[in-house]
Amino acid sequence: MEAPRIDPGEALAELSRIRLDEVALDDVLGRVAELANRAVPGSVEVSVSLVQAGANRAIAYTSDRARRLDEWQYEHDDGPCLDASVSAVSVSLPDLSDEPRWPEWAAQARAAGVGSSLSIGLPIQEAVTGALNVHGGTPHAFDKASIDLAEEFAAYAAVALANAHLYESTATLARQMREAMRSRAVIEQAKGIIMGQRRCSADEAFTQLAKLSQDSNRKLREVAEALVSKAAAR
Repeated sequence: MEAPRIDPGEALAELSRIRLDEVALDDVLGRVAELANRAVPGSVEVSVSLVQAGANRAIAYTSDRARRLDEWQYEHDDGPCLDASVSAVSVSLPDLSDEPRWPEWAAQARAAGVGSSLSIGLPIQEAVTGALNVHGGTPHAFDKASIDLAEEFAAYAAVALANAHLYESTATLARQMREAMRSRAVIEQAKGIIMGQRRCSADEAFTQLAKLSQDSNRKLREVAEALVSKAAAR
């Protein structure tokens, strides 16, 4: 049974009001899937999938049926969702009873009550891609207008995914930089302690610190932290 319909213009307007920096990615994509399912004529199920090396998953879906249809493709490494993700294009399957490209997946979809399908690639970057998957209950459920509308929803989902990935990458880099700065600070402190104790240069102190690290089979930062802690205790 189709979800309650909503005017496409209203659905897109509602998406435009979502602040991507204030709402969790899963919630944004869940809203994309829900509104696309209600706005795209002929749609009965929608999912948004993320395709990443070793971590393919459905991250938003309107029902367990939509999730299972995605997961079958991940398990068998075959299906329109994966192809659309890799190629970043729209892949239309107008009649799943006559689908030579992915016959096994088509059989699974037909058994679940799906008659046609549309997967739209979400280009994010080389390492991370995705797809918006729209399923119809009958063959030839999507005309050109439906496909164009689904591609508008896909464009919004792509922006949300790209923003989230950029934020995650930036946050990871920031953590790494903070960690590097902390490591550098404690290493400099340890060098100063060695220089004071042995009356040696900064280079000689670093060599001594590196030798301690190698001899004790510990990271340089761990050795430096132990040395600073010991000096502070004294």
